[in-house]
Amino acid sequence: MPPIQQQISRSYLEGVATSPLSAMPRAYLRWAGSKRALLRHILPLLPEAYRVYREPFFGSGALFFLLQPTHAVLSDACIELMETHRAVRDNASAVIRFLGPLIPDRDLFYSIRANRSSGRFKRAAEFIYLNKVCWNGLYRVNSAGEFNVPFGRPKSTFIVDFENLRQCSAALHRRNVRIKDGDFEKCLEGTKAGDLVFLDPPYVTRHNNNGFVDYNETLFSWSDQIRLANLAVELANHGTNVVVANANHKEVIRLYPGFRKKEIQRQSTLASSSRFRGTVSELVLYSLNERGV
Repeated sequence: MPPIQQQISRSYLEGVATSPLSAMPRAYLRWAGSKRALLRHILPLLPEAYRVYREPFFGSGALFFLLQPTHAVLSDACIELMETHRAVRDNASAVIRFLGPLIPDRDLFYSIRANRSSGRFKRAAEFIYLNKVCWNGLYRVNSAGEFNVPFGRPKSTFIVDFENLRQCSAALHRRNVRIKDGDFEKCLEGTKAGDLVFLDPPYVTRHNNNGFVDYNETLFSWSDQIRLANLAVELANHGTNVVVANANHKEVIRLYPGFRKKEIQRQSTLASSSRFRGTVSELVLYSLNERGV
């Protein structure tokens, strides 16, 4: 493994994390569970330096775009999501060419949703469009694997910042940034001491304590939570920097013995009505390699 060492410039990044909407590059997708609003809370928990950045639940990639690592492995089980990131990486201009004419319109939205293109750059543009115009940026498919989230009635005509998309492309295009798809274990193969692993599995916080496991089972099963935690603990014991975002629940905490924890309060946005939204508690569990890279 090359003797790389990536530094985290806290003084600069703290300012960026405080105003994530004005930074470039920044996440260009809306994604359920995105940590964009929590970056300023997560940043102080990261090591001062690391080797390879690994994120196996990539989603919108808010933390990746904040850190802009030169060596990274990014992955997610959602193949179309990762194909979109690959398309943006490979040719942002082509994606922008197809995005340009698209506007938030109910009929157009349902027409694109029902008739997806096969060309990779046009399909990526459609994915970004559907993501921005659908309800709450939610990604959901039916039993046939077809995207079925309804139109979201956006309040403006804005779809995506093209210059930001180009800068995201540049961040993803670095020679030592790899994009994969598949189970989280695939992304974490070859992880070494000194790497930085950010784990942000799917979870929902709006549940009662006794119903946590059942409530989240269709998103990310409890057996997968256990499998993930076992791997995280093993990596931490071998000197990997591991940071985990998850629901603030006692059963989750028990899965990560020896990890420090920080509770974070944020506003929930996924409820269908504002009447059901409110403050929710999330948890960041972390174990840092105190010996450094």
